[in-house]
Order: sequence, then C-alpha cells, then structure tokens
Amino acid sequence: MDGILLIDKPAGMTSHDVVARVRHALGAVKVGHAGTLDPFATGLLIVLVGKATKAQRQMMELRKRYETIARLGATSSTGDTEGEIVLTGRLPGDPPSLPTGEIRQRPPRHSAVKIGGERAYKRARRGEQFEMPERVVSVYRFEQCWREEDTRAGFAIECSAGTYVRSLIADLDDAYCVELRRTAIGPFDVSNAVAPPRRGEPWLAPPLIPLDQALQTLPK
Repeated sequence: MDGILLIDKPAGMTSHDVVARVRHALGAVKVGHAGTLDPFATGLLIVLVGKATKAQRQMMELRKRYETIARLGATSSTGDTEGEIVLTGRLPGDPPSLPTGEIRQRPPRHSAVKIGGERAYKRARRGEQFEMPERVVSVYRFEQCWREEDTRAGFAIECSAGTYVRSLIADLDDAYCVELRRTAIGPFDVSNAVAPPRRGEPWLAPPLIPLDQALQTLPK
C-alpha cells in the first residue's frame, strides 16, 4: 500500500494524532505526513503511506493556501486562541498593509521549530527566555476578504513552505488568529479530502491516491 491520503484534519487533533489513527487503521504500514497543522487549525493534511514517505521533503516544499479569521484590537502570546489574550483597542488599517514577496519572518515562540534540539513550544511553556531565529519565506498572495465592525477580519493567504500564518497576522498590529484552515497544498485541495479514520476502527477502503499518480504532480 503505497500512496497518499488527503485528510481534512478537525480542530483539537494534532497531526501526529492523525498519523497514529491512519497507522492503526491500516495495520503495520509505514505512515508519515507532509506538513504539520497546529491542533486548533483545520484543513488539508497530506498523509504519506508506504514508499510515499520517501517523498516527504518534496511534498512539504509545495505551496500552501490558507483561510484565516483574525480578531482585531487584541494580541495573543501564542498568536492564536490558546495564548494569553490582551485587549489593546489598536486596530490595523482597513485594509491593512499586507506584505507579499520574500519577507523575513520570526516563527512564534509557541511553535514546533527546534531550538537547541528541543521544540520551541516546550521551552516557552516552561517560561524560558530565548529568541526565535528569523527565516526568509515567500508570500504569493495576502488579501483581506472581509471585515466585520472592526472586531474580526478574514484573510486569504498563499505562501511557501515554512511560513507561519500566525506570525503574518500578529505582525498586522494588533491581531491574532481565531480560526485557521489550510485549503490546499500544491495541486491537492481540501475539497477532495476525507475525515480521519475513527479511533480504533479499521479502514477497509481508504481513498488512497497511488504513488505514481501522486508523484506526477511534483516538479521533475
């Protein structure tokens, strides 16, 4: 069984949870994923099965598309609903200045980036002081789609691998993500994705995209 599964991850599950359920449902098969989604985020997660795990790096490098809803006039210590919220009353412009092209970005302290061999979010939860290294990412599209009474706004974003949408929103001054959904990875769209298998149940007919077909979508 070699190929990829397009999973629509629900909120509250980690990417590791999804992989564990798929592995249990399919039996003794090697399983991985191509790009972590935060637990509060929803949307497309590519799960790699069998020999497809060898294409993990190439799959992770594909462009990503997101839809996010931001709360305005407030900040979050984590950039999302799970952090310490501070109401500031300061509002981004309407529309705000939205950067595109190559930008320098500093990932959130509450992220899965490794600092000194350990996940940053683990060190942040212990209250440790450390600085996140900057990285260069590409933002191909960043649009405000709607705005609601200066309390919330919706944005559409297309970006390179390694881009943190939470940081893009936090840099608007002052805003944070209340909803985040990944809608596409390269040519793969969330409209073709399925829910993860139920806990402890076998998956008799998983909607597997064969490895040869999946590889045809990658740059030569």
